[in-house]
Amino acid sequence: MSHGYKQQQENLIGALLAIFGHLVVSIALNLQKYCHIRLAGSKDPRAYFKTKTWWLGLFLMLLGELGVFASYAFAPLSLIVPLSAVSVIASAIIGIIFIKEKWKPKDFLRRYILSFVGCGLAIVGTYLLVTFGPNSHEKMTGDNIIRHLVSWPFLLYMLVEIILFCLLLYFYKERNANNIVVILLLVALLGSMTVVTVKAVAGMLVLSIQGNLQLDYPIFYVMFVCMVATAIYQAAFLGQASQMYDSSLIASVGYILSTTVAITAGAVFYLDFLGQDVLHVCMFALGCLIAFLGVFLITRNRKKAIPFEPYISMDAMPGMQNMHDKGMTVQPDLKASFSYGALENNDNISEIYAPATLPVMQEEHGSRNASGVPYRVLEHTKKE
Repeated sequence: MSHGYKQQQENLIGALLAIFGHLVVSIALNLQKYCHIRLAGSKDPRAYFKTKTWWLGLFLMLLGELGVFASYAFAPLSLIVPLSAVSVIASAIIGIIFIKEKWKPKDFLRRYILSFVGCGLAIVGTYLLVTFGPNSHEKMTGDNIIRHLVSWPFLLYMLVEIILFCLLLYFYKERNANNIVVILLLVALLGSMTVVTVKAVAGMLVLSIQGNLQLDYPIFYVMFVCMVATAIYQAAFLGQASQMYDSSLIASVGYILSTTVAITAGAVFYLDFLGQDVLHVCMFALGCLIAFLGVFLITRNRKKAIPFEPYISMDAMPGMQNMHDKGMTVQPDLKASFSYGALENNDNISEIYAPATLPVMQEEHGSRNASGVPYRVLEHTKKE
């Protein structure tokens, strides 16, 4: 009974450290984003290095990541991983609080109703995760890690994961399968190994600090190298995904896939759910599903940023003739934002870059303009 109570205390400490860490990281990222936005027009591209706000954000980010890292040493992996939903909740709340636009109460509620519902669901899911999370947690000694590493369930899991990873990588690189699920599934498979090694490294460090030295085990350094390598490649695939898809979509799909694969890895490697009754497992799964739905609603309601358009679109030119309109002039689209750009004609004239805002006017064009030099429109789009 005493051991079970101590285990619950350690789980609570780990959960609180994870929640604190994700909350602080979210605040840090918003501080740095605020700093970058304020200095967007500065001539010095590194002007943010001279501001206290940016350095405060960096300090808070390191503090938050340290809290998340330490949480793996106290609680099961399957409990810590889903708590990353806290950062999504915090970002949504901070975005609503610091919004600069003025809304009427009715319009504000209609605009952010999905965010409120999503935050509520994510909080309920987080509560269920903490309440019904797995309690089985052992000391991360070198002997225990080696024993788990050579167990047949984990070896079978690794074989399946390696085969799946190679297949996905083949389709992504050779077949140009740029679907977001393919890319983020690659990230999730790497991330599952990252969290497995993070838990091992964090647990061995905490035991060493407590007096039970574990740094003389070679497995510690093997896990450390694997942790760094998988984290680097994980960040590389995320960077490629961010160039093709909207960040909100990446956040929601990535959270669902990464959490699912990481919980599976924790259940196989660390036997997180060994000895748990069916009710606790079902309630934990329900908490995950509710948190998934909450994160999806939060990210779906985010205001999508208008991407920079490097070329002038046809409908943004006042009076410019459209090749598909049979001589009818086209008025400017006032709903779109003005953009900088270049036009390319059919006379092999080099591109003319005009870094100026476009005037908004309406002009009358006669038939003599119908035979003008046709212009070809270059458009760059980004999937959402």
